[in-house]
Amino acid sequence: MSEQSATQPEIIDVWAQHPTLRHISDPIFDSLKRWTKMVTPTTEIPVPVTIAAMDAGNVSRSLISAWQAPGKDLITNDEVASFVAQAPDRLVGIGSVDISKPMQAVKEIRRCVQELGFKGIRVLPWLASLPPTDCLFYPIYAACCELDVPFCTQIGHTGPLMPSEVGRPIYLDQVALDFPELKIVAGHIGYPWTEEAIAVATKHENVFIDTSAYTVDRYPPEIIRYMKTNGKYKVLFGTNYPMILPGKALESLDKLELDDERKALFLSGNAKRVFGI
Repeated sequence: MSEQSATQPEIIDVWAQHPTLRHISDPIFDSLKRWTKMVTPTTEIPVPVTIAAMDAGNVSRSLISAWQAPGKDLITNDEVASFVAQAPDRLVGIGSVDISKPMQAVKEIRRCVQELGFKGIRVLPWLASLPPTDCLFYPIYAACCELDVPFCTQIGHTGPLMPSEVGRPIYLDQVALDFPELKIVAGHIGYPWTEEAIAVATKHENVFIDTSAYTVDRYPPEIIRYMKTNGKYKVLFGTNYPMILPGKALESLDKLELDDERKALFLSGNAKRVFGI
């Protein structure tokens, strides 16, 4: 990892993937590739490629996630575990499960945490076309509470051409009421419902927002204002790598004009506290 400046705090990326070829080649990401101009690789990407991208952006650790949808494993939990094993000081595992099979999902969450050492579980509502208040999610929340790991999800509009309604942040209000002890990390800022996301995070002690899928230049003014005021403990840095490289995500960081405390909390302090890393 390249040497950080004396004033630059540690950087932890809370939303990344080390993609498998079937993940990055899946047609659901075609719309994202049109925006990012990403070229689909033809061979599996080695873990050192991801580490090099982290080094270029001065990212010390990345939380890399599995991707599971009903009937589809784009990145399995065991694959994530194998990636982490190749760079255990740089990569942290986040598991995923198929919510359409609740008991199997609960058992898999326990395996992810207790055997694979993962630090959270991520499920994206749009992959199942269900809001996070659907009953199929509730066993997942209970298992995360039991194991004291965050539940990670996406809020805001959906880049892939799937309905965005299930990403409304207000759904998490009811989840947090039903599971007040559950740590919820809501990724992708919540645009175009950013104010709604901030309202839910402000209301509930254990609801947080991450900035993945957005470069600093594209942060909505509402989230910047929140970071500078009462949201300093509530916002975590993320990239959505490989769709956005860490260096690109952070290249305008100074434009946020965060004081040293808020910058350190945003870039790594909040992640360390929420994920226990």
